Amino acid sequence: MKGRVLVAGFATRHVAQSARRAGYTVYAVDHFCDQDLGWYTEDCLSFDELDELPGKIAEFAIRHPVDALVVASGAETIVTAIPLCGTPPAKVERFLDKLEIQRFFEGLDVPVPPLAAGCYPAMIKPRRGAGGWRNAVVRAEEELRRWEETWPDIPYIAQALVDGIPSSVSCVADGRRARAIAVNRQILRGGGESAHGFAGSVTPFSHPLAGEMIAAAERIAAASGCVGSIGIDFVVGEKPWAIEINPRFQATLDTVEMATQKSVFAMHMNACRGVIPAAVPAPRQVAVRRILFADRDMRLDADLASLAPRVADIPWPGTEFEEGHAVASIYGCGETEEEAYADLERNTAAVRRLIGQ
Repeated sequence: MKGRVLVAGFATRHVAQSARRAGYTVYAVDHFCDQDLGWYTEDCLSFDELDELPGKIAEFAIRHPVDALVVASGAETIVTAIPLCGTPPAKVERFLDKLEIQRFFEGLDVPVPPLAAGCYPAMIKPRRGAGGWRNAVVRAEEELRRWEETWPDIPYIAQALVDGIPSSVSCVADGRRARAIAVNRQILRGGGESAHGFAGSVTPFSHPLAGEMIAAAERIAAASGCVGSIGIDFVVGEKPWAIEINPRFQATLDTVEMATQKSVFAMHMNACRGVIPAAVPAPRQVAVRRILFADRDMRLDADLASLAPRVADIPWPGTEFEEGHAVASIYGCGETEEEAYADLERNTAAVRRLIGQ
C-alpha cells in the first residue's frame, strides 16, 4: 500500500473508493457510513452534525495514526495536526462563499451571471452550502419573500437567470497550474423544493463549447491557488457562464473515473506533490450516475449489496428514509450516451424491483 489516508467529510464513499483503488490504506469519518464505505476502508466513524467533525477526526487520528488527511464536503476548513493533502483552510475559505466566488470570477473577467438586486427572474442561492438543494428561481418579489421565510437568517446571493445546460469541468491543480480531466453534464432533480439540487452526472459531456469550458476552467483553477481536485460549475448556453468553484472532490468523481478509466485520487495526490497531467485524459466510454430518491417515507429492508457495482452508496437494511431523501446511486455505462442511459434504466429497474418502489 502507498500510505494511510483519512478521508473526512459529510459523504466520503466516492473518495474512499478511489483512494483504495489507487493503492492506499483508507480510513473515513463520514455522516452515513454506508455498507460499501466499509468495503474500501479499514475502519469508519460516523457523526450526526458537522460541528462534531473536528472532534471525531481528532479522536480517530488517535485510534488510527495516518499519514495524510483528505477532505470532502463539510470538512474543508478543519485544522488538524494531520498533514493535509489538498487546499489549505485559509485558502479554501474564500471559495466556500458564493459572493466571494462571484467577485473572483468578475476579477478574472470570466463570464458570470451578474448579481440581480431587485431584478427578476433571478436565481437565489445561499452564500454557503453545497449540492444546490436550496437554490430557487424567483420571478417576483413575493416569491423572494417566500424563500426568505422558508430559510430565515440564511445569507444569499441573487444572480440573473441565464439559459443553458448545467455542467462542470473537473480539474486538478498544484496551486499555480491546472489541468482539466473531464467535462460533465449535471443532472438536477428538476422538481419540487429541491429542483436545482444535484441528482447525478454524465461524463463526458460532448458540447460544441466544451473546449471553451476547459480553457476557462483551467484558468480559473490555476488562479484560485487551490491544490488537488477542484471543480468549476458552468451553465453553458450561448457561452459558458461560470457559476461556482468546488475546492474539493466533486460528486462527479464516479462518472469521471468510469469514463476515463483514470484514478482521480491518484491525480489529486500527484497534484499535491506538484505533478499534473500533461493533457486532458481521453474518455474511454460514457458513464452516467443518477441518485435515487425516496418517493415516500419508507424503511428499506432489502439489501442492495448484490447489485454492486451498478449501485453504490448502499444503505444498511433497515435504514429509514424520509420522502425526497437520497437512497442510493445507480450507474450506467456504454459506448454512447444512449447506451449508457439504457444501461442506467435497466439497473434502476432492478433496484426498484428489489425495494418495491
